[in-house]
Amino acid sequence: MRFPFSKSMALVAVFWLGLAAACTPAAEPGQPALSLQVESWPETSGGMSIDATIEARIDSLMAIMTVEEMVAQTIQGDINSITPGDVREYRLGSVLNGGNSAPRADVRAPAPEWLVLADVFYEASTDTSGGGAAIPLLWGTDSVHGHNNVIGATVFPHNIGLGAARNPDLIREIGAVTALETVVTGQDWTFAPTLAVAQDDRWGRTYESYSEDPAIVAEYARAMVEGIQGALGSETLFASDKVIATAKHYLGDGGTDAGKDQGDNLASEADLRDIHGAGYPPAVEAGVQVVMASFSSWRGEKLHGSTYLLTDVLKDRMGFNGFVVGDWNGHGQVPGCQTTDCAASLNAGVDMFMAPDSWKGLYENTLAQVKAGEISQERLQDAVRRILRVKFRVGLFEKEKPSSRPLAGSFELLGSAEHRAVARQAVRESLVLLKNQGGLLPLRADSRILVAGDGADDIGKQSGGWTLSWQGTGNSKADFPNGESIWDGIKAASDVAGGQAVLSLDGTYDQRPDVAIVVFGENPYAEFQGDIPDLDYQPGSATDLALLQSFKAAGVPTVAVFLSGRPLWVNPEINASDAFVAAWLPGSEGSGVADVLLRKPDGSIHHDFKGKLSFSWPKTAAQTPLNHQDESYDPLFPFGYGLTYADEGNLPMLAEESGIAGASGGSGVFFADGQIPQPWTLQGAAAGETVTVENALTTVGEALTIRAVDRYAQEDARQAAWSGAAEATLSITGEATDFTRESNGDMAVSVEYRVDAAPEGPVFFVVECGEGCGAGRDVTSFFAEATPGEWMRLDIKLSCFATEGADMARLTSPFGIKTAAPFTARFASIRLVSNEGQAVCPGE
Repeated sequence: MRFPFSKSMALVAVFWLGLAAACTPAAEPGQPALSLQVESWPETSGGMSIDATIEARIDSLMAIMTVEEMVAQTIQGDINSITPGDVREYRLGSVLNGGNSAPRADVRAPAPEWLVLADVFYEASTDTSGGGAAIPLLWGTDSVHGHNNVIGATVFPHNIGLGAARNPDLIREIGAVTALETVVTGQDWTFAPTLAVAQDDRWGRTYESYSEDPAIVAEYARAMVEGIQGALGSETLFASDKVIATAKHYLGDGGTDAGKDQGDNLASEADLRDIHGAGYPPAVEAGVQVVMASFSSWRGEKLHGSTYLLTDVLKDRMGFNGFVVGDWNGHGQVPGCQTTDCAASLNAGVDMFMAPDSWKGLYENTLAQVKAGEISQERLQDAVRRILRVKFRVGLFEKEKPSSRPLAGSFELLGSAEHRAVARQAVRESLVLLKNQGGLLPLRADSRILVAGDGADDIGKQSGGWTLSWQGTGNSKADFPNGESIWDGIKAASDVAGGQAVLSLDGTYDQRPDVAIVVFGENPYAEFQGDIPDLDYQPGSATDLALLQSFKAAGVPTVAVFLSGRPLWVNPEINASDAFVAAWLPGSEGSGVADVLLRKPDGSIHHDFKGKLSFSWPKTAAQTPLNHQDESYDPLFPFGYGLTYADEGNLPMLAEESGIAGASGGSGVFFADGQIPQPWTLQGAAAGETVTVENALTTVGEALTIRAVDRYAQEDARQAAWSGAAEATLSITGEATDFTRESNGDMAVSVEYRVDAAPEGPVFFVVECGEGCGAGRDVTSFFAEATPGEWMRLDIKLSCFATEGADMARLTSPFGIKTAAPFTARFASIRLVSNEGQAVCPGE
């Protein structure tokens, strides 16, 4: 049917088209324009229904609250940057402990200290001696694979392993254990579950995703929320052993371009809804009380500033009636905003700012913006109502201080035998058998077993990131008093069966073993520090492969147990093994591995493999993104693959060409094993002359000589000899690269060096950011005081150079050693590392 199109109708059409354009995320170059369809998104019941009694209590409370108190409810500060006195004065609605935050800023603080601090913050928030309403605060924590911030707690496998288990009932039980242990130390709220549907395994948070398949994520979303909070309509809902759950990170964090953390998701609206949004409707239906906004963008628009996704889709269409919390200063990434100033984020639909160290300035500016009308009273009151609604629903106003609540202070529940049994089951069910040549597995427990590899007796490595510290690094076995390493489990099973198990991390032995088990894999990482340029396992490093090949050459049957937060290209390692097990990041219960690998003492099978790949496994290091929905799907091991002991487990020899033309520098490695990864080059410069180092011997005039030398392998290091004839610089140089995240994230440039001849004058560590842009630090003492001939390591914070004026958004050289004095040193490894307290700013 046609209608006449009048001039007035044309004007109306122009108005609405302009409005739609203003609200539509800008399409990336080469992408079709979007036509937003909010009605295409699923509707839900909203989960918990609106309770008239609670709403009346909210009305009464808000009637006596000042605008200052209302704004304060929307602010969440980090315990490392806020004091109980601040909470008492400003009446903030919430605090959190971020990845490296803890009582006394000690991530290894004992459990009782957490509960004591919870009491102090609670009492501050309810202290009305200075006036104001008594509104208990919420303490949020990242209990993302157990209560993983606290010494002694049960640490479960990361989500990628749980996805392989395909067991929603187990997920619900894990959620319940996590909630209970969180209650013990006094926290009210966990930032879990993560509902990302990771599509590019280069992403540093892939292990936080249950699967590349949205159906698995959707099924687990409901189960985990019910485990953490209790089931709607049941007596378990917000019972004394439950806490608040958070569905995160809304929306599309697992689908950013090239897998870049905090990057841009370019998906169509249909894919954003059907793939990345799959977990949110079931989470809302299950009654999740909080949704966390993602750092990432959708087609150029930051989620923290997206009215369409936060308000139109989530709140209005899906009917979500809890509150939206931001992520760590994520509001500051919205165009036109700063961490201390972002009306746009609250206006878009964020109800509570996560403002760890920016809370005070943000509070002051938000208050001013409300008074000026930049943030309407209606929007402020809606945000506060949502926050108070959650506090009333969970009974926060009726609860006493944290230590007086049921189960609080029952520290014997942390890592209890019952809880560890659940984690051990999760480990067993998460293991995926990729190869079993000749039916090597299961092993006889009464054999002579050699256990090797740097992951064999390292609970920190097997637990991964978000374990005690943000990056999960710096942990020792002593930090897991209730945990067991993979070696511990094998040793215990062997002893019971009358076998002989020997631990030899480097694989050496006096008596030939019947079989070797080599445990190796990725070192812990979290968030963007885990982003990689391709799927090559530890490019340039052959240590683990050499260990496997040494057993193969000796004719010793070998089982590889691979620890990783994602599928990686490990064809050479698979070829060098008789059996290959993807163990993911199993957490604190290493005995779960032995339960499956070893037979019972009577020779029968103890536990069979149950795990099936929840992520596709690549044929080459360049094969990413790789997802089973792809039209041209051709993986090495497909989604759902996983052998059992009844299956034929033989594999032919796999191709060992990685598919990567050259090494890539996106992983934060600048120099390793004698290689300079692209796009970097090693250069020497002196007296106006710059020379790229491409040969075993390079000279730069008479000032600098650079030689390829040996450390562990042939020409895997470089020696630089400064003659003193002129000032000269040895540097790693490339195209301008943005290191802002790394600098803000407290990362450091790590240099392994050996002094051959001490410097006779000042030596500087320098970075460059283009013509006339750079910064340096005097490092003379580090080289002058080093023992000649002894290898040392120096970690310098990137932020040191930012404070000296370097533009970290366009760094062209992240490493340089400059001196005009005679000096000779060797360099074997230069890379970015996380700072766990070891990094320095020379001169401070």
